Amino acid sequence: MKFPPLFAGIAVIPLAALLLVACGETAKLPFEAGVGPTPQLPPPNKTLIPTLKIAEAVGWTDTAGPVAPNGFKVTALARNLDHPRWVYTLPNGDVLVAESNKPPKPEGSHDGGNGLFARAKQMVQGAVMKRAGAQAASANRITLLRDADGDGTADRRTVFMKDLMSPFGMTLVGGELFIANADAIVKVPYQDGQTEISAVPVKVTDLPAGINHHWTKNIIASGDGSKLYATVGSNSNVGENGLPAEEGRAAIWEVDVKTGEKRLFASGLRNPNGMGWDPDTQVLWTVVNERDEIGSDLVPDYLTSVKDGAFYGWPWSYYGGHVDARVEPQRPEMVAKAIAPDYALGTHVAPLGMSFSHRRGMPAEFANGVFIGEHGSWNRQPPSGYKVVFVPFIAGRPSGSPVDFLTGFLNAEGKAQGRPVGVALDKSGALLVADDVGNAVWRVSRTGN
Repeated sequence: MKFPPLFAGIAVIPLAALLLVACGETAKLPFEAGVGPTPQLPPPNKTLIPTLKIAEAVGWTDTAGPVAPNGFKVTALARNLDHPRWVYTLPNGDVLVAESNKPPKPEGSHDGGNGLFARAKQMVQGAVMKRAGAQAASANRITLLRDADGDGTADRRTVFMKDLMSPFGMTLVGGELFIANADAIVKVPYQDGQTEISAVPVKVTDLPAGINHHWTKNIIASGDGSKLYATVGSNSNVGENGLPAEEGRAAIWEVDVKTGEKRLFASGLRNPNGMGWDPDTQVLWTVVNERDEIGSDLVPDYLTSVKDGAFYGWPWSYYGGHVDARVEPQRPEMVAKAIAPDYALGTHVAPLGMSFSHRRGMPAEFANGVFIGEHGSWNRQPPSGYKVVFVPFIAGRPSGSPVDFLTGFLNAEGKAQGRPVGVALDKSGALLVADDVGNAVWRVSRTGN
């Protein structure tokens, strides 16, 4: 094979050398510049090889765990899980944990293109993600945890459901439990206190799948239980797999619970995951992973209210009218429609889980706002995220800077003992955190609870 001059050395450059080159670009702005309602957005810094800086996964020792603020204690609700990604609390207090990872790609598909450089980049990124603990086979199950004696550690653990398709979001509506697989929403009957499901899941509606650059699908029910809202991330970073592959993606769908009929509720959201209803205003909010590969200072991930029918810019623009010149063809009419999100969380923090707080289990300073699980960066130097933060709210809006709530996921050498994903409140109001590198679910409660 004859290589073009630009790529002639790629086939023989050792992987370690490629990784070294990929770590070269660094942030010029302080991290705080990309946080808040009006983040700084410098010019893009696109490099030949994108920054690849991700914490090596090492896991926790048997007794170690993350650190909470004074006045709180952290217990392991469960350890030795298999890549736990999402948590959901049932009305009786039982906790469901989705043990899951990305599904296999369809035969012949290549995420990011088929060119020589694209394939080399995929090879490097795959090696880096494996080092970070992100390439494990999916367990494809939901596990039930029950803490009968209330000591913060589950004393009963059962396989609740198995043989699913990369399950993620879960929600109970009446006597039916809905699960968001990577390719569809399914449902099963549920009775209070049930510890395992033997019923065959029934499909409610398909969800866009395919290459599944972003495979995680979350769901939440409306207050009256008549609708589901489902997140679907993009099939690429900025449309490099072709815009036909993005049909119905980078969006939140509204699904009729009874009929399965659906409509686009909001679009242009590159990779939305966690969702929650503001308890005071009943407005839907979500956290979104923005685009990569234009520098450590771009683009901030964000928390935003979700407006019916709104378009948030992806792939043609970010933060309103900031055009992404990499996307072809350009669509100025779409850029003109794009609205800016409400609140930047910082560049590349990778927010996945979110949960509104409640005074039932939290002191005043953490009672009104949102907990966010930040999985951690791969495209920023120095790294960002790898923690759970709390964003205070006043009168239905974010107010003030994010507050670190659960930290210590990176050790002194910068290696990942854990990475937070889904967050939820348990029945008492304590915070639950799924940790997919530490293979644990952590429970953070007030001292004495």
